[in-house]
Amino acid sequence: MANTIKVTLIKSTIGAIPKHVKTVEALGLKKLHKTVELPDNAATRGMINQVKHLVKVEEA
Repeated sequence: MANTIKVTLIKSTIGAIPKHVKTVEALGLKKLHKTVELPDNAATRGMINQVKHLVKVEEA
């Protein structure tokens, strides 16, 4: 898969504002330390930028 990124949830969404909780769920992350591979595009990068304090991003 070309141009993908790995996103890992490293911090809990407990106490986060509801908009950030929904963004994390939309990225496909449900539990701590779970990783998903997503396409590297502007929409995904925008979602990651919104919750950058909760996730870790790696190039795949």
